[in-house]
Amino acid sequence: MRAIPAYVMRGGTSKGLYFNASDLPSDVTSRDAILLAAMGSPDERQIDGMGGAHPLTSKVAIVSPSGRDDADVDYLFLQVVVDEARVSDTQNCGNILAGVGPYAIEQGFVSANADVTDVRIHMVNTGALAVTRVQTPDGVVQYEGEASIDGVPGTAAPVMIDFLDVAGSSCGALFPTGNTIDNIDGVTVTCVDNGMPVVMLHAESVGATGHESPAELEANTEVKAKIDAIRVQAGKLMNLGDVTNKTVPKMSLLSAPKQGGAVNTHTFIPHRVHEAIGVLGSVSVATACVLPGTVASEYVGNLAGNHSQNQVLTIEHPTGAFTVEMDISGAQSLQTFSVNRAALLRTARLLMRGEVLVPNHCQPGKE
Repeated sequence: MRAIPAYVMRGGTSKGLYFNASDLPSDVTSRDAILLAAMGSPDERQIDGMGGAHPLTSKVAIVSPSGRDDADVDYLFLQVVVDEARVSDTQNCGNILAGVGPYAIEQGFVSANADVTDVRIHMVNTGALAVTRVQTPDGVVQYEGEASIDGVPGTAAPVMIDFLDVAGSSCGALFPTGNTIDNIDGVTVTCVDNGMPVVMLHAESVGATGHESPAELEANTEVKAKIDAIRVQAGKLMNLGDVTNKTVPKMSLLSAPKQGGAVNTHTFIPHRVHEAIGVLGSVSVATACVLPGTVASEYVGNLAGNHSQNQVLTIEHPTGAFTVEMDISGAQSLQTFSVNRAALLRTARLLMRGEVLVPNHCQPGKE
């Protein structure tokens, strides 16, 4: 067996392995073989690896000092598919991002301040930038605290995330089809990429209610088939090409809010249903809420098109809600609309550090 240094961390509502890039081969094929073995894929239980038998717990962050003048570290996110021998780099992950700042400080990539430490992160998957604010009293990463986020039990130290330039980072434009509304298979959809490509549609338009549990939606083969057919067509419209074997775009079923939020969501990621909602997925949904004429704007009344530059929206999901703060301008029309900044609260926790063991046929040496 070969031993590779690794951290196991919870970032937001996800969990995964965090690696120093120098401990993995640069050759993608060799690297992916190691990650599949480390997670135990392909196997729906991931019984022979560190994965948790769900996309939300089969994630990887690869971190290194950045060569960019405007960033401290580079962060490559990789989704290790649970039941296939496949590793995807087609998306960012804002939840795993919450652990990158603490990890970078723990690894010595960034020097900690005596109170809080800002870590500027280059998200390699899309080239966008984010800044995470990590609690570092006495120069040490603090994981315990009083912040809570829905979908995670208990409390932890807050990690504030500012997304600086994520609009259109995967598709080339905030509204990649050039429209606020498109029609696919007779279903009205809105396609947005504000850090995560998302297709929004009314839950009732595909035979759902918006009141189902994730397990109930996953068991509804008719609804899933309709959603995936729309997703494949939307991918081409969003400049993503053939998305049959890609993890984007995500599909967000919208319905009326239940607890006073802007809108209620159930998100396919893309085949399993998220127990909450992804960080950047929530930013894309919030973006659609504030622009008139989108599928999401139908739920928020006068909020859409509001002249206020600063907006705070609560996006509901199956296990609670997600608050997104945005600095916007020109929300009266698609032609003038822009998102200058989006900020969110997450938490992270270091669960274990040590070495992950992989079989000898996986060569972990540098290449």
